[in-house]
Amino acid sequence: MVVTRGRLRIYLGAAPGVGKTFAALEEAHRRAERGTDVVVGFVETHGRERTADLVKGLETVPRHTIAYRGGRFEEFDLDAVLARAPKVALVDELAHTNVPGSRNAKRWEDIDELLDAGIDVISTVNVQHLESLNDVVAQITGVPQRETVPDEVVRRADQVELADITPEALRRRMLHGNVYPAEKIDAALANYFRVGNLTALREIALLWLADKVEDQLEQYREDQHITATWESKERVVVALSGGDEGDTLIRRAARIAARSGGADLKAVYIASGDGLTSARSARNLARQRNLVEDLGGSYHQVVGDSIPDALLEFARGVNATQLVLGASRRGRFAQLLSRGVGVTATAKSGPIDVHLVTHERVASVKHARAGRGLIDQSRRRLGIALALLGIPALMAVLAPLHGELSLTTMMLIVLTAVMGLTLTGGMWPALLAALLGFVLLNFFFTEPYYTFKVDDQEQVIALFIFVALALGGAGVVNVSAARARLAARASAEAQTLAALAGDVLRGRNRVADLLEQLRVTFALDSVTLLERIEPGAGPAERHDPKLWRAVAHAGAACASPGAAENDLPINDDLALALRGHILEAKDRRIAQAFAMHAAAALERERLARQAEAVQRLTDTDKLRTALLAAVSHDLRTPLASVRVAVSSLKSDEALFTAEERAELLETAEASLARLTSLVDNLLDMSRLQAGVLGAHPVPIALDEAVPFALDEIGEAAAKVRLDIGADLPQVSSDPGLLQRILVNIVSNALRYSPPGRPPIVSASVGGEFLQLRVIDSGPGVPDEDRETMFTPFQRLGDRDNSTGVGLGLALSRGLAEAMGGTLLPEATPGGGLTMVLALPRADLEAESGV
Repeated sequence: MVVTRGRLRIYLGAAPGVGKTFAALEEAHRRAERGTDVVVGFVETHGRERTADLVKGLETVPRHTIAYRGGRFEEFDLDAVLARAPKVALVDELAHTNVPGSRNAKRWEDIDELLDAGIDVISTVNVQHLESLNDVVAQITGVPQRETVPDEVVRRADQVELADITPEALRRRMLHGNVYPAEKIDAALANYFRVGNLTALREIALLWLADKVEDQLEQYREDQHITATWESKERVVVALSGGDEGDTLIRRAARIAARSGGADLKAVYIASGDGLTSARSARNLARQRNLVEDLGGSYHQVVGDSIPDALLEFARGVNATQLVLGASRRGRFAQLLSRGVGVTATAKSGPIDVHLVTHERVASVKHARAGRGLIDQSRRRLGIALALLGIPALMAVLAPLHGELSLTTMMLIVLTAVMGLTLTGGMWPALLAALLGFVLLNFFFTEPYYTFKVDDQEQVIALFIFVALALGGAGVVNVSAARARLAARASAEAQTLAALAGDVLRGRNRVADLLEQLRVTFALDSVTLLERIEPGAGPAERHDPKLWRAVAHAGAACASPGAAENDLPINDDLALALRGHILEAKDRRIAQAFAMHAAAALERERLARQAEAVQRLTDTDKLRTALLAAVSHDLRTPLASVRVAVSSLKSDEALFTAEERAELLETAEASLARLTSLVDNLLDMSRLQAGVLGAHPVPIALDEAVPFALDEIGEAAAKVRLDIGADLPQVSSDPGLLQRILVNIVSNALRYSPPGRPPIVSASVGGEFLQLRVIDSGPGVPDEDRETMFTPFQRLGDRDNSTGVGLGLALSRGLAEAMGGTLLPEATPGGGLTMVLALPRADLEAESGV
């Protein structure tokens, strides 16, 4: 039985305390009152009484307890909820990181399993936990967030609701004790929960949600085939011609977008039937494309025979509200012949506002009149009308001059008119004009006049030569026009393919980007790259959606190639489905090029993933090889010492004094301790490589943690000088991991410090981190080797293999990063090496509510 995937509803908050969990619980109660089977899988009340009271009355699935590093932690019980199989499950804190030993590393992965099982889920997340906004929020608040969730997980949610509250109201809520305990309120209000911080976070949340809503709106418009402009959000489109004035237009459009509250900016170049007339325009477009992207906009190129129509079609396709064009710089006579792009686009724009921007520079590339060289039905009818009316009118004008002009002159004048009609309406109007001219020349200008008789044989020959020249010239002109059309089309195709190649060279060769570019280029509703699920043959299978799956798509996905107006086979297993309108044969050539690029991009993406997997296997193999080398050499030394000591003590032949026996036992004990330390380092390094070593930070005072680490080192640590003030803030750190780091880096400093110059351990505040410096005055490490120190099983030329397997610094850096900190080397002034351990401040993390 096919299980329908569950629906996900997320309450998004700008900051802790805005009421996400409260709103989620209220929604759970509403559904339960309607008879829906609802359970609470996990809710974190943070000690808030009103939230805890709202949990009452709802069935709660017990949490399960996981033992980790001497502690016991309660986590969401995924298996219990799957076994219970409710209709709706409330699972709080989407971005939460599970304790090592859980089935999944992140809670959103647990929720994904619930959705796959057909269970609807209600969850919550704060904007600072969104992956794309994590660094932005940290810059504003000064508090980094270690727990994040990919934006795509939240974007895939069926509903995202903003739990919104004004900064002033949230601060009042805190003052009333509804968010934090009384002892934390003052510090929180003075730091993380300042009005400015909360206002910025609220704006970020609103803008992110607006993008999510925009995606839903675009999907709805595509599904409903809506092309009319909806002014739901300002979108500014600027039209480029390839001329020098483009820079001015782009900057003006960017200012219009900025004044419209951060509207979207899109630049479009229409590759018309005339193509480009100079290489200079290509350079201009390349420069202007960079300018648009620097200003936060996007560049597009579409093919269109009528520039105004193609421009407006693109603008309506992206739901644009404003269009920026360069004002015409043509003369009055040229404007009488054609109204120009700006005037025509303005007349047809409908609800789209058009800005005609004056500029000093005239476009270096002149596009010919829209449609020139394209002999459609309307132009052919115009040519026939001109032939029927124009040739008789011309004869009426020339008739009074038959005594002054020779027959040859008259023929040349009419022949010129026939050539002009060829350019206007093609071959058939030219043929009609030639025959009509032949008849009228015979009637008006050959003796006897006003009859169709011709007495002079020479005039008969002249008339037939006239017809031959007219028809021949018309044929040549018509062929030239046809070839001009082919050349122009080829130029437009070349421009589109050049833009496609440019995207590939610029690194924009993702499958989704290529499909979106194809959709925009030909104004399609959707483009879908489909892959065959099972091998087979026969035309019927192209209509069976069970045999195909959508690999990527722009717009609404198509189920099978046969369900689209355009089916472009790529190879035996891939096809491109284009919906919207049927492409002409000449357009299918470009679409086929896009299809081949998309297939190549898909293959590159898959090869990249395979290479990444192979790289992981290679790294694992290197680690295994190094581990075997370490076991075969470094671990054998303490094992041999233990074996010798135990064998000696066990022997009945040798008699040892009490002092010698104690020395042997001490040797065995020291070797076993060294062996235990080596094995612990190896195991922890393996966990770090596998990404399963977790940290559980708690507030720790460095002036207490460092002496404990020195005690573990032993007597040698008595020489270390401490410079750690008691008034420093606490750090957020895992006690066991912090001690391991300190033991490793202090032991290294003792090993390399010269006699009489012991290491110094000092601490200071550096922004949101507390920095602990372990300073030695030894030989130091060259700049080029400082990162090599952190490579596993490296000792930088140290030949003393009795002290470890070269994992100390590599493990220490990994442990520091697991706790949200860093471990970096610096040169000690005057010679030596300083290891800088930066750890997050506990007071700032407490204020952020995480």
